[in-house]
Amino acid sequence: MHKHGLEHDLSTLAQQHERRQLIRWLSTASALAATGVLPMLGCGGGGDAGSTANSTSSSTGTSASTTTTTITTTGSSTCSVAPEETAGPYPGDGSNTSNGATSNALMLASVVRSDIRSSIDGASGTAAGVPLVLTIQLTNTNASCASLEGYAIYLWHCNRDGKYSLYSSGVTDQNYLRGVQATDASGNATFTTIFPGCYDGRMPHMHLEIYRSLTTATSFSNKLKTTQLAFPVSTCTEVYTNASGYSASLTNLGKISFATDNVFSDGITLEMTTLSGSVTNGYTGNITLSIAA
Repeated sequence: MHKHGLEHDLSTLAQQHERRQLIRWLSTASALAATGVLPMLGCGGGGDAGSTANSTSSSTGTSASTTTTTITTTGSSTCSVAPEETAGPYPGDGSNTSNGATSNALMLASVVRSDIRSSIDGASGTAAGVPLVLTIQLTNTNASCASLEGYAIYLWHCNRDGKYSLYSSGVTDQNYLRGVQATDASGNATFTTIFPGCYDGRMPHMHLEIYRSLTTATSFSNKLKTTQLAFPVSTCTEVYTNASGYSASLTNLGKISFATDNVFSDGITLEMTTLSGSVTNGYTGNITLSIAA
């Protein structure tokens, strides 16, 4: 499933592998220099879960070099710029087409919403799955990790079958699991959704774009950041083993890991979501993402 998206991302990210490895070492060396301890060149590995450097690619395949910026204040507050990731082939943000027409969920009249489980604006259908209430906080690395109020987050992800609304066979007439929220005074935006499925070739994930405001959250051309969210393997296994409708996800999860994922293989520290709850009662999750605003 989604073969095109996987091949697209692999091609883009392969070109950046050597550059990211160098960026990762330089970032580590810079941090350790302040303590008077420098790593020996050639020592240490890449692609581990503790890495803070991540891949960069666009939904059109154009690559750009970025580094992870870490800000440490006198109050011991620390935040790092969220990694730039591919939007993939199913963003629905006006950057590509679906069924021969430009696909832009951001122009839907009711797209600004907290509960994204059902389709809107004339489309009917609700994505079945284990409930997940996800809170995303935005902070500013240029202002001592201060909360960013009034920014807009566009979140989208696949259903429990690994299909994306607007694009995938069988759900092209749906627009569920897509929505926009503005951040509050604490920098938080909360979405009610379902636990995403795991399709062949990718670890379970969600996509998001960050915009300066709800007013500008109408087209990909205005976005400030594109990134992805990762989920703990233990929780994914728990959901896929015990919840109805996720059996294919359990099989797909068994064939991949963060180390072999084409997006997360270079580090998940800044993209890992914290989860609590159960299959029976649903889950709550949270993550803090930072940008240089």
